[in-house]
Amino acid sequence: MKKTLIALALATFSLGAFATQQAVENSQMLAKNALVLQTDFSLKDGAVSAMQGVAFGVDPALKMFDLTHEIPPYNIWEAAYRLYQTASYWPKGTVFVSVVDPGVGTDRKSVVLKTKSGHYFVTPDNGTLTLVAEHFGIDEVREIDESKNRLAGSQKSYTFHGRDVYAYTGAKLAAGQISFEEVGQALAPQVEMIEYQKPSLENGVLKGNIPVLDIQYGNIWTNISDELLAQSGIAKDSRVCVEISERQGEEQKVRYSGAMPYKSSFGDVEEGRPLLYLNSLLNVSFALNMDNFSEKYKVKSGAEWSVSVKSCEKKTDAAAH
Repeated sequence: MKKTLIALALATFSLGAFATQQAVENSQMLAKNALVLQTDFSLKDGAVSAMQGVAFGVDPALKMFDLTHEIPPYNIWEAAYRLYQTASYWPKGTVFVSVVDPGVGTDRKSVVLKTKSGHYFVTPDNGTLTLVAEHFGIDEVREIDESKNRLAGSQKSYTFHGRDVYAYTGAKLAAGQISFEEVGQALAPQVEMIEYQKPSLENGVLKGNIPVLDIQYGNIWTNISDELLAQSGIAKDSRVCVEISERQGEEQKVRYSGAMPYKSSFGDVEEGRPLLYLNSLLNVSFALNMDNFSEKYKVKSGAEWSVSVKSCEKKTDAAAH
């Protein structure tokens, strides 16, 4: 009799433990993908918190993270770059919500892009997807069906789609409450693209774009890789001729032109002197040791900014004679 009671007690305990473990696993499955938020809202008011509150309301177990909320106002290009810069470090299935939306309330489409890398991007189709589409590839694009995927009671709001449409849809997708197919109808596998100077090497001249600045120090970052630099034949400690231009309408205006050495780090030149170096992404960059290149030469970043780099060793030698 005692053995029977002990056996029943053990069975009951095991079933209870199994049920508890199952409940934990089910809870974890609800938030199987991370939700990453990016905006140009800053943290000066409650706009970001409102988006987070909507996502929390969809699923309190949702894992939420901030990419940045300090994109310069209306700067679609920088939003595109920050997504590209960050996405590869997040696992497959991560849902990114990016809201830099100067056309809010107009007829620009609200979409979710699934890349070939398995990431999801919820955003207005206004150029924000340029770099992730280009680098990770487009698997499928769907337009958000706002009749089904919109915060209840928000239909009269036309100026806060970040809260009412994007945060809500992104949270439902990340939480597994809707499938990608349930986002809305499939569109052609293409998105709005921003034109910019692609990295290239032709006749010994490297060309590229300034996608972003190293803001804290004013260093100039380009999209020219270390591999392309090596292919050009430019060697460490050699001098390079650099030209930086800004596109204004149909014209290219030179904003900087000068020579500098290719060095490993800032302290390899005297204070205030320029250098070419490889940044943390192993891309060609320019800096002034202990000074701000961007401020001194009024150089900024964006699709309209381009650079050219070539060896000027021969010119330097000729000048010396």
